[in-house]
Amino acid sequence: MNFDELIDRRGTNCTKWDGMQSATGVSAQDAIPMWVADMDFRAGDFLQDATRALLEKANYGYFTGEPEMKRAVAWWMQERHGWEADPAAMFSTYGLGNGIALCLQTYTDPGDEVIIFTPVYHEFTAKIRNAGRVVKESPLRIENGVYHMDLDALENALSGREKMVLFCSPHNPAGRVWSAEELAALANFCTCHNLLLVSDEIHHDLVYTGQRHLAFPVAVPEVTDRLIMLTSSSKTFNTAGSRLGTVTIQDPDLRARFSATMKALNISPNLLGCVLTHAAYSQEGANWVDALMCYLDGNRDLFVSGVSDIPGVKAMTMQATYLGWVDFTDTGMNMTEVINRVTTQARIAPSIGAEFGTGGESFLRFNFAAPRARVAEAVERLQAAFSDLQ
Repeated sequence: MNFDELIDRRGTNCTKWDGMQSATGVSAQDAIPMWVADMDFRAGDFLQDATRALLEKANYGYFTGEPEMKRAVAWWMQERHGWEADPAAMFSTYGLGNGIALCLQTYTDPGDEVIIFTPVYHEFTAKIRNAGRVVKESPLRIENGVYHMDLDALENALSGREKMVLFCSPHNPAGRVWSAEELAALANFCTCHNLLLVSDEIHHDLVYTGQRHLAFPVAVPEVTDRLIMLTSSSKTFNTAGSRLGTVTIQDPDLRARFSATMKALNISPNLLGCVLTHAAYSQEGANWVDALMCYLDGNRDLFVSGVSDIPGVKAMTMQATYLGWVDFTDTGMNMTEVINRVTTQARIAPSIGAEFGTGGESFLRFNFAAPRARVAEAVERLQAAFSDLQ
């Protein structure tokens, strides 16, 4: 796999490139999109081969194959994460955004509060509000350059209307890999306060050398009576357009309730999503991910060191993902000026930190999953845009 290959994705209905202007306001012809979590690498050969095989069959009608796909998911979770996931406990949803929405519909009522640890993936807030539920923010605190949950502060702020914790592991936007002790503390908190725990682990494969992602059922097996696991191959293999995620629910009662919602809404998987997920969760896919993470590690070093050379700018320590979380507090500028320099002078479209909730106001998120030459150019542009800082 040649991750250095520069691919022109403009004009392909790619949201990251063709939707950049409408989503971010950045319209320069030479702009670099570093906002949505989508990689600028060509799909792996194993995905292309699976798609060609589907095309050659010339049959896009009703299909079998979901059980085999679920077994591939189970194999991957056991092989890569040491989690013995049961295919019989899995549901296929239209991506994990849909999985979150279905959990909210199934297990909460309008007006219920849902806890999130901010700053966090902005779609958590959107999904909760779209469902008529109430966002309950629990701000993360920074210690030694990394985020930590503050469960004591959260406990003091409880209203009694909370029904669910929506958790991000590894953490987006900061790339935090949670420890076994932290996961156990959160599980205990949920047990003590009778809260359901929905763990979005879509970035589970994008972890750097020296770190280990712990799937919640592995870290805290005793929490499965209140745990809903959300996983997908889409972030790892850049197949979000296939719209397929997996919701795994070990507890029989919780699983029966979710099944009733799925049946009521007549939700079933799509053909391409099943084909691509099955192809991704293979030995070929594992080899590709290993190569990808070696490449992204180099991009991470380039990006973090480059932006940290700008006076007053600090990139948070990253343990996972390809999303750089950069703090501009010490530049002394307000964020309007910072954003203007990044978007207008550097001609880069980042994600705006304030959209990730309390604690994100001084940050921007940058996606560096791109050929290294493009990442290097982005770093040079950022350094030039802030070159007057001393």
